[in-house]
Amino acid sequence: MSEETVPQQGGTGQPKGLLQQMEELMAALNADLSALDADLQAAGHADRRPGEEEPVG
Repeated sequence: MSEETVPQQGGTGQPKGLLQQMEELMAALNADLSALDADLQAAGHADRRPGEEEPVG
């Protein structure tokens, strides 16, 4: 990713450090993955008929 695509300044006008940028990106990624997991779990349960066992393996 080039420097042009990543904002270098935060809301306070001071440059963000690389660690802070990485923490923010990881938090956003974690939130996206959690939402995706919830969607997949809901879709998996919607497809399953009552009384049907979960596949093993």
